[in-house]
Amino acid sequence: MSPRRPFTDRSAVRHGPDAPRRVALTAALGGALLASGCNVVVGGGNDEARDGDAAPGGTGITAAPFGSWASPIAAADLAKAAVGTSDVRVFDGRVFWRESRPDEGGRQVLRTLGADGQPTTLTPENFSVRTRVHEYGGSSYWVMGERIVFANFADQRLYLQQGDAAPVAITPEKYQYSDCVIDAARGALVCVREDHTEATKAANGEERNEIVRVAVPGTEALAAHDATATAAAGTVLFTGTDFVAYPRLSADGARLAFITWNHPDMPWDRTTLHVATVSADGSLGEPQRIAGGETAVLEPQWAADGTLYFIDEPSGWWNLYAWNGDATRAVATMPREFGGPPWQLGMQTYVLGSDGKAYVRTGHHAVDELGELDLATGTYRAIELPFVAFGDLSLDAQGRLVTSASAAADEGAIIAVDPSTGAFDRLHQPNELGIPRGLISVGDRIEFPTAAGPDGEARTAHATFYPPTNPGFRGPDGAKPPLIVTIHGGPTSVSKPSFALSRQYWTSRGFAIVDVNYGGSTSFGRDYRKRLNGQWGVVDVQDAVAAVDFLVAAGKVDAEQVAIRGGSAGGFTTLAALAFTDRFKAGANYFGVSDIAGLAATSHKFERKYDVSLVGPPDEALYRARSPIFHLDGFSEPLITFQGSEDRIVTPDQSRKIVEALDAKGVMHAYFEFEGEQHGFRKAGNIIRAQEAELAFYGAVFGFTPDDEIAPVDIKHPRAVRR
Repeated sequence: MSPRRPFTDRSAVRHGPDAPRRVALTAALGGALLASGCNVVVGGGNDEARDGDAAPGGTGITAAPFGSWASPIAAADLAKAAVGTSDVRVFDGRVFWRESRPDEGGRQVLRTLGADGQPTTLTPENFSVRTRVHEYGGSSYWVMGERIVFANFADQRLYLQQGDAAPVAITPEKYQYSDCVIDAARGALVCVREDHTEATKAANGEERNEIVRVAVPGTEALAAHDATATAAAGTVLFTGTDFVAYPRLSADGARLAFITWNHPDMPWDRTTLHVATVSADGSLGEPQRIAGGETAVLEPQWAADGTLYFIDEPSGWWNLYAWNGDATRAVATMPREFGGPPWQLGMQTYVLGSDGKAYVRTGHHAVDELGELDLATGTYRAIELPFVAFGDLSLDAQGRLVTSASAAADEGAIIAVDPSTGAFDRLHQPNELGIPRGLISVGDRIEFPTAAGPDGEARTAHATFYPPTNPGFRGPDGAKPPLIVTIHGGPTSVSKPSFALSRQYWTSRGFAIVDVNYGGSTSFGRDYRKRLNGQWGVVDVQDAVAAVDFLVAAGKVDAEQVAIRGGSAGGFTTLAALAFTDRFKAGANYFGVSDIAGLAATSHKFERKYDVSLVGPPDEALYRARSPIFHLDGFSEPLITFQGSEDRIVTPDQSRKIVEALDAKGVMHAYFEFEGEQHGFRKAGNIIRAQEAELAFYGAVFGFTPDDEIAPVDIKHPRAVRR
């Protein structure tokens, strides 16, 4: 790996009208670590990196309004940091992963480590490795010796790539594929397929999800392959349920395990695990129900001895179970999540070793750890590592765990871990910005009281607090920092206290941040996850307000300078918080839901019935009561909104409606709709513009001048700032 390059010194950037405030950040970063109005939190296994951070006398510290601090972290760096890794896998001893390219319009490419340990890009120009199954995608490529099969984003066809030859399509258009397993005996892939043909949608009322076998041409067959003539959508092996996932073949190819569920459930509500025999011709026998029905079963995997392992939650936590062909037993039950919500297909949170051990990624209260689990005794041993979040797991030829990992105060990397010792190697680090540790705000996990439950029982909620951190600056005497409340999407998801440059962008400019893991979040057990059922727009908002109240009472933040921001479901909570409370003084809505009934009518198949569990069965009065668009009387605080023009999950009309309503009412607002973007922004220019515009908007609301050079933002109905 190349040596870490130094972080760009941006100390000479413009400071607006307060030019005398200029400081030499390079010197200051080795000096005092200050955060006016709150205590600096250190930890996350990085205390040793902070030795010597404090400079005698605080020389070079500048007092300046919060939000206006000069930061070397620019919005352009966030675009660079969006070069992320996903879908890390080991095939035949080689490590592969997908990598996003914001500077190429969000294109995703397949990469691997060469013999010299350096990354090599395998995907030719004009191809992007990404599937749209469930719209969120997931597993998108598979390696069969020298052959690579991948889903191409533009047309969603599967392509076969071999050596330097151009990729060849092996499936037709109108079908999407993901979560495949290699059927080596038959020279095929067994896949989840989403059928988008007009005939199917006309007959079915929506797309159809099935398990299919797709033939993969061999080397000789590929040479004569005519894609237009012979591309086939695949042979259907199983159909009849609304959704399927995790098709997994036993080692001998004689049995197939898979998971199903139906509307209105989501795969973290209720699923069913099945096993079917595979006949000589590749067809399936009658599926046998193994587990689930009232619980959410995840991730079946076959051991070499024919035992089927899977994740289930009878204990209230996602733990590991085993089926031997006759009976099921709990391998281990503990208050840790062995799995997570499968928003993307192909998730792999544990891997079976050859020594009677399983290696698992577990989560508890938003923090991940890797562990070793004895499959016979259930004995669990944590592997000591300086990371707080991990991706999917694989084993390499040396028996090392290969995964993506993130620490509290360091940029993420692909690592290989010796599970017996915890020793690890960094195989690849996509972002090597070299940010000085003194500039990094490390999160402090907090618990706080929130609204009582339906029976009056006391409840607590969870969050991570990040104080403003910039050794070159402090706030004005007696002032407390503004607070940005961030709301994760899903809503069935979790915000982990891992390093995120997008978060440091704000804290280095003088903002405090609290990431709220409201009721409904995962990593806290099933009961906490189900708090949100029927209460979307209530529990999440209550928990966000409670987090602010807790921090204000502790004297950490300014009660009159509180903004809330979120995307998708987090955008809905943002809008609901502004409509139904008076706690927040500004908001940033990224492609959020404003009309629940409208979401149900226009959303894609995967989430088409999600509103039933989140809010309740369709009821006009109930849906209107929860939808921010129908409560404009509550909107008085400024709002900036961002939307992708091609978003199929939360369609643009959701954002346009709220913006039009705010305009008619005369509420301060700004709106950006980015052409060609979908659910989340992948193009570098749009990432930069959104970040800078949000900063400028807060400056206009809270009365500070950002240090950054920012293109003008068209703000409708501006008002006198609150000071």
